[in-house]
Order: sequence, then C-alpha cells, then structure tokens
Amino acid sequence: MRPNDAREARPHRALSGQQADRVTGGKDSGPTLRSLLAGRDFRALWSGNAASVAAGTAQSLALSVWVYDRTRSAFLAASALVVSVVPQLVAGLLLLSLADRIPPRVLLGGWPVIRALVPLALSLANVPVGLAFGLVMAAGLGNAVEMAGRLALLVEVVPKGAYALGRTILNVTVGLMQVTGYAVGGALVVALGTKGAFLAAAAMNLIGAASCLGLRPRPARALATAPHPSSLQGTRTLLANPAIRGTLLGQWLPNGLVVGAEALYVPYAGDHAGALFVSAALGMAAGDLVVGRLMGPALRSRITGPLYVLLAAPYLAFTAHPGTWAAVALVGVAATGFGGTLGLSERLVSLLPETMRGQGLGLAGAGTVSMQAIAAAVAGVLADLTRPGLAMASMALASLLTTAMLWRSLTGQGRPGNAAACGPRDRNIGGSLNEQA
Repeated sequence: MRPNDAREARPHRALSGQQADRVTGGKDSGPTLRSLLAGRDFRALWSGNAASVAAGTAQSLALSVWVYDRTRSAFLAASALVVSVVPQLVAGLLLLSLADRIPPRVLLGGWPVIRALVPLALSLANVPVGLAFGLVMAAGLGNAVEMAGRLALLVEVVPKGAYALGRTILNVTVGLMQVTGYAVGGALVVALGTKGAFLAAAAMNLIGAASCLGLRPRPARALATAPHPSSLQGTRTLLANPAIRGTLLGQWLPNGLVVGAEALYVPYAGDHAGALFVSAALGMAAGDLVVGRLMGPALRSRITGPLYVLLAAPYLAFTAHPGTWAAVALVGVAATGFGGTLGLSERLVSLLPETMRGQGLGLAGAGTVSMQAIAAAVAGVLADLTRPGLAMASMALASLLTTAMLWRSLTGQGRPGNAAACGPRDRNIGGSLNEQA
C-alpha cells in the first residue's frame, strides 16, 4: 500500500464487522453523495470530470455546426458529433498502459490543458475540415487514457465498498453535463457563433484541469523504472485470464447491442425521438441510482444477468411498432437495466492487479464504445433493409442471446481467476495472470 493511501485505509481496517458494513455500503447507512463529496480527492475528481464532459459536448456541437456551415454535408456534420470517440479502440490497444505509468494528478490535471488547444485552434485559425477532424481524433486518443486514469483513481479515493456508488455519481453527472454542454454550446452558437462555443469549450477544459489540481499527489501505479508490459501486451495478458475476459465481454456485448437499438430512435419516432432519448436517459439514471445506492456488492453481482435481460426484452415489443408513448415507457423501463454494468465494473476492479488497473478499466470503456459504434452501424443497415422497429427488436434479440451465452460471467459464477491475487506489486504480471487462469 502506498503511503498516500495508508491514512485513508487505516480507519476502515480498525472497524468491526457491523461498523465496517455501514461504512462500506451496508443497507442501513452506507456512503452517500454528501459523504463522498466531503472528500477532497473525490470532489476534485468529480468536478474535473464534469467540466471535461461539458467541454467535450459543447465542442462536438460547435464542430458539427462549423462543419455543416462549411460543407453543407449532413453526413460530415453528424460524423463531427462522434469523431472524438473513433480512436478509442486504437487507444485501447496501444496507449492505455500510460494510465498506470503517469501519476494521476499529472494526467488528469495536465491533459485537459493540452486538449484545450484543439477548440482554441479551431476558434482562431481557418483550418481545413480534414485537419479539424484529425485534431479532434488525436485528442480522442488522450481522452481514452485520461478516462482510464480517472476510473482507476476512483478506486483509491472512495471508501472500501463505495466504488459502485462513486461510478453511479459519475455516470449521472455525465448525463447532466451532456445536457448542460449542449444547452450552453447551443446558446453560444446562436449568440456568438461557433467561435464563441469553441472558446467556451477551451475554458471548460481549463476549469477541469484546475479542478484536478486539487488531487493529492500520488505516484504512478506502475513505476516507470520497473518492467511493465506494453499496452498491446497488457491487453493480451488481460484477455488471457478467463474471469477478466468474461467480465469484459459482459460489459461490451449485451449493452453495446442494445445501444444499436437506441441509435434508431430518430428513424423510428421521427420528430418525437427526443422523448425516447429523454426517457432512456432518465431510466439509465434511475437504474444506476437504485443499483449503486440501495444494493450491496453481493446483490449487485447476482442481479447483473437479470438486469441485462430487462435491458433488452422490452425492445422485442417494437416488432409490433408501438405508439410514441408506449415506446417511451418501454425505453424507460429497458434503460434501467444499464445498472447491471455497475456490478460488472465492481467485479472487474477486484480482478485487476493494481499496476494494470487503469489499463483494464480503460479497456472496458474503449471496448464498450467501439461495440456501441459497431452495433449502431449494423442496426442502421438492418433498418434500411427492413424497418426500424424490426431492426430494434433484432438487436435486442442478439443482446439476449449474448446475455445467455455469458450468463455465468454476468452472475459471477465463472471460474475465479482472480488476477488481484498475484499482488499489487507483482512485476511478472503476464505470467501471474496466466497461472491464475
């Protein structure tokens, strides 16, 4: 255990069973939003993440408008909204080990400053559209490393047993900040043009950087002077462990396929698609809050499979093309099933060795985003060949089939393969993981 963690962990070791149960998320008096935000490190992590999400959303909106004004291409304007997530898979394979090799305060406080240069350049220089896309994609590579470092640090700054609640708070905040980013960005585009929105995005990035400077200094989880696998080697090592591989597939496939169904809200509902998006966002927030706050770790682990069934099953009704308000209700109920990812995230943390925690959590996120993009493309093709409701139901059926195939992993019934058992300071991590497998 590192010196910076000892002071925070020592009180939890001193508590007896019933007391510790209350501190670590027991049913009666577990950690709350207020108690987590009372911690300096979590507060800095939370506020930095909120500012970064708002900045990214405002930048994406401004870029989409900027591209459409220049090209009058609806395809390019739509692509501008998601171009920053395209490099996630590349980052997952080649760069995520940096999340464990760079001290958290340096990574989370420094990268937003560098990222702020992108909207600043777009506001000041008359750059070609292709170069603008290239700059945003390059920043996306670093964003993947930043998020991996953020999730790994979350494990260290919350009390033992409160990781799921911490993720819940970050997830709900992401939704709120996306709404805020679109609202602020849209208002600035109307009032000041895209230049004002780009400058606002740069300012939000700098606010996020300043927030993360409030973090206590910590050393990198994987010391730069010690032998450590490359990102590609680390990915192969993690996937070679059956328990980790099953947990990652559980995060990537079932919910990724359902996002393919969500991508068809506009073709399905037309002008009423906004109601479906709002219902899905509210359902997701409700699911996260219930699972993260009211359920203990054991129940969260067991309920992942049933929640994934709930996530997909309501979409089967779309073969009958329900009306708008029935569709809104079905979408809201289904979205609560996204709460199942909290149990998987918690289990993944327990499986990962400390020196590869950032890479493992980053790989989970990069794979999820990549699967969502693939599923959205497949769903779009199916909708063109058939009709949107049938395509949505088809994606839901595929999600249910993958849930059935991964049931043992989703419910924690697979082989233990606990990589964490090799010890946080084990340098021969590849061999240890394979031996545990």
